[in-house]
Amino acid sequence: MDLTHVETYRGAHDREGLRLRPGERLLAGGTWLFSEPQPQVTGLVDLTAMHWEPWEPLPGGGLRLAATCTVQQARAAPWPSPTLAERCADALLMSFKVQSAATVGGNLCLGLPAGAMIALTAALDGEVVVWTPDGAERRAPVADFVLDAGVVDLRPGEVLRSVELPGPALRQASALRRAALTTHGRSAALVIGRRSADAVVLTVTASVPRPVVLALPPTETAAAVRDAVAAACGATGWFADPHGAADWRAAQTVGLAAEVHAELVEGAA
Repeated sequence: MDLTHVETYRGAHDREGLRLRPGERLLAGGTWLFSEPQPQVTGLVDLTAMHWEPWEPLPGGGLRLAATCTVQQARAAPWPSPTLAERCADALLMSFKVQSAATVGGNLCLGLPAGAMIALTAALDGEVVVWTPDGAERRAPVADFVLDAGVVDLRPGEVLRSVELPGPALRQASALRRAALTTHGRSAALVIGRRSADAVVLTVTASVPRPVVLALPPTETAAAVRDAVAAACGATGWFADPHGAADWRAAQTVGLAAEVHAELVEGAA
């Protein structure tokens, strides 16, 4: 898609360069920005000119993913077990061409219910680092950063800098279940679980407008898991679009959650 109203393009080389002028929009991968007309956009500010490292190790075995890290680069990061990252990247059904351009930050800031990197980072207890216009920064859990379908906690003048994942969550055993209307359809329900020392932490995306995270005892029965997930997601509200009706997504989600919980409990045993 040609952005025919764009008149200016500039790279952002420091935080001062991130201050947007009227009509300007930040550009990273551009896979969504160039996917449809943007008549209100008259200028582009290229975030990749900041030259952030795609990923960096953190103390304690953690991992920092830059906002400009592509999905392909995120897949290649030094995960203790890369399977979860790969399966999340594939869950939104991005082609390899899109994965080589689409960024972690762009995926988070779009706030799509089926956002691949939203699911991955929320499930791994991720925390976003947001640069504020006054030169400071603030942090928030990924699960709180996404407020609703297409709505995120990014205030005027703020820029998503990175998402940080703690070492303990990266090392914990994980499991994933996914449902879609067709074999190669966009995720309609995605449940990711990880086993902590005393709980199974379940993260639900795609079937809800924002991530839902809940920790359940490993001794919980399948029926109790289904009831807990139904209550937590019901309080948020079930999402519906052409990729699945709300009641069907709800039924799929609670069943997948019980399967994930059981797999992680049995694996620990």
